[in-house]
Amino acid sequence: MQQLLLIALRNLGSHKRRTLLLGGAIAGVTALLVILMGLSNGIQTTTVETATTLMTGHVNVSGFYKVTAGQSAPVVTHYPAIKEQILKEVPELNYMVQRGRGFAKAISDTGSTHLVLGGIDVQDETGFRNALRITSGRLEELTQPNTLLLFEEQAKRLDVKVGDTITLSAPTMRGTSNTVDVRVAAIAANIGMLSSIFCYLPNSTLRGLYQMRDDATGALHLYLKDTRDVSKVLERLRKRLPELQYTLLEHNPQPFFMKFETVNREAWTGQRLDLTNWEDEISFITSTVQALDWLTFGLLALLLFIISVGVMNTLWIAIRERTREIGTLRAIGMQRGWVMTMFLLEAFMLALLGTLSGAAMGLAVCLGLNAAHITLPVAVQVIVMSEQLRFVVDPTAVARSITIITLCTTFVSLIPSYLAARLKPVTAMHHIG
Repeated sequence: MQQLLLIALRNLGSHKRRTLLLGGAIAGVTALLVILMGLSNGIQTTTVETATTLMTGHVNVSGFYKVTAGQSAPVVTHYPAIKEQILKEVPELNYMVQRGRGFAKAISDTGSTHLVLGGIDVQDETGFRNALRITSGRLEELTQPNTLLLFEEQAKRLDVKVGDTITLSAPTMRGTSNTVDVRVAAIAANIGMLSSIFCYLPNSTLRGLYQMRDDATGALHLYLKDTRDVSKVLERLRKRLPELQYTLLEHNPQPFFMKFETVNREAWTGQRLDLTNWEDEISFITSTVQALDWLTFGLLALLLFIISVGVMNTLWIAIRERTREIGTLRAIGMQRGWVMTMFLLEAFMLALLGTLSGAAMGLAVCLGLNAAHITLPVAVQVIVMSEQLRFVVDPTAVARSITIITLCTTFVSLIPSYLAARLKPVTAMHHIG
């Protein structure tokens, strides 16, 4: 086997132009694969990190309260009792926060817009400030009542700055309208789609706007130690909460602000809980990420097919050029299996060297682009939920890609290698190249 390996390496070295051309193509495909996977993984990682900080936990216990059958509010009543039960039932829990939820019309002196409200207790939000870049004002000001955090796009739409006052108008749980004047305490940099619809204010202010008691909130966000436990925790809570006399809504994998129409059509009153995971709450974004993944897969499948055809054709040419060499080897006693193995080793070494070089180039490009801190156009920020282009390279995925490309390239060389092994020694030795 060692001799065959040396012969394969010698053959690659003796045909430098062909080896460099085909090896370069394999390296290019591998580098492109690493870059696209890094981009896709970066978008997904950024989306999950941002979304699970700003609008959802890994698991969410939220709900709707209806005073009348046709009027609902995104409210969970008596949440401390539910929180206590969750602490008992979910040992996988890392930490938990409670967030108010609402929907209001924001009115300034020069404009108005509809916003999804997030009520927070900023001193308890360990990850909240890490997901935002405050461009004006101070996030700590949200500890004061009747304050508000806007994003740059919203501030521009309302034509307000830090210190200005705007009015929030919303229907209460009983269907009457209520307003509250809030001061813009901080303005954060845009982070994509979320920054166009979400704003944040203290929980106490949100409760005052909706005339709710102190033991009411919008959702309990559960952050787990391991995100792989999300499905297991959800199933356990779906089974356990009804046993504790809580009524659950039928599972609907959508964010809460898309459920009002469905909930309002249902003929019930009182409290019903809604259990979701982070994927449900950002389903309006993940479809875009999934489309990018499928586009990446289709493009790379096409490139891999082209490379495979190139490898096969190159081996056909190599076999034709070395027909007399094959005949000589067969004549001195080399068995067909060893001839076939020799060509397979040649294809394997070419593919392995090409993929390793390509993976190194792709990783270097990803690291370089991350270091450049490239600012994305606003239209792209809507999709990736970040101002900057970010690549996250998964070493396991890179190793898997190297293995797949190497094996595919080796596999397509089976046919020409098999035919080379079938050449008769006498015929091959008399071949005129």
